[in-house]
Amino acid sequence: MRLIFIHGVIVSLLRIAIQKSGRLTDASRALISECGIELEQMGASLRAPAFNFPLEVLFLRDDDVPGYCDDGVIDAAIVGRNVLVEGRSLAKIVRELGFGRCRLSIAVPKGSSYRSIESLNGLCIATSYPNILGDFLKARGITATIQEISGSVEVAPSIGLGEAICDLVSSGSTLLSNGLVEVETIFSSQAVLISSPELSPEKVSILEQLVFRIDAVSRARKTKYITLNTPNEAIPEIVNLLPGLKSPSVLPLVTPGWSSLHTVVGEDDFWGLIEKLKIAGAQGILVLPIEKVIA
Repeated sequence: MRLIFIHGVIVSLLRIAIQKSGRLTDASRALISECGIELEQMGASLRAPAFNFPLEVLFLRDDDVPGYCDDGVIDAAIVGRNVLVEGRSLAKIVRELGFGRCRLSIAVPKGSSYRSIESLNGLCIATSYPNILGDFLKARGITATIQEISGSVEVAPSIGLGEAICDLVSSGSTLLSNGLVEVETIFSSQAVLISSPELSPEKVSILEQLVFRIDAVSRARKTKYITLNTPNEAIPEIVNLLPGLKSPSVLPLVTPGWSSLHTVVGEDDFWGLIEKLKIAGAQGILVLPIEKVIA
């Protein structure tokens, strides 16, 4: 167990892995920063201890993370759910993080005779995800050859490595540029926080503190602080329209008969309420970002 000193007190150190380079790297770093955790700048080093939290970040290949987590080499990680499932990992999903959303899909060359999933029978499908793909095909009674390759899966049909592919898709532009058409979505993924199957009580406590901070950041991303001015007679109607955390704050304005309402609402809810608020008499509506929301 790695130990460090914080304010002269010995504490356990939680080792968490994030993707060394790739689509989750920047967002994972940003999340750690938004949680108020400052990492040492280690140059080209693959590890970075935190100054102000009992945490050490390791920068690893995402394919290595599930095994390291299962073996207890690392205590936790931010990784794509697709990597976790493909690796048959025993790690526990602690939180879905809401970024890095993508899907694992089967695609075929444009103009192929694909009609339904049964069209996959007898084909060779190139993929970097043989386990997920194999489970999907087996569950649907499809017999196909799986050609496992790594990297640049989308070029497989054009070089004779497969008649179809199964790969991660975000916008679909890469498929189109390679003359492929998405025909089946077999798995949905996003970044998740995972933990080793067995953690000491000390490390469980540190992980819970980290999760508390992540939850506060996640709630803030989904909500906005709203202020608006309203005639006093319109307050009851406007209060009924606002689905805030609790009853909104109402403050009198210098102008007689007018007040200012302050509340917190979900961003998606707010956009559907704008016209109703204006019709009810709201004016000077301000929408402000929130840094943290502590439930």
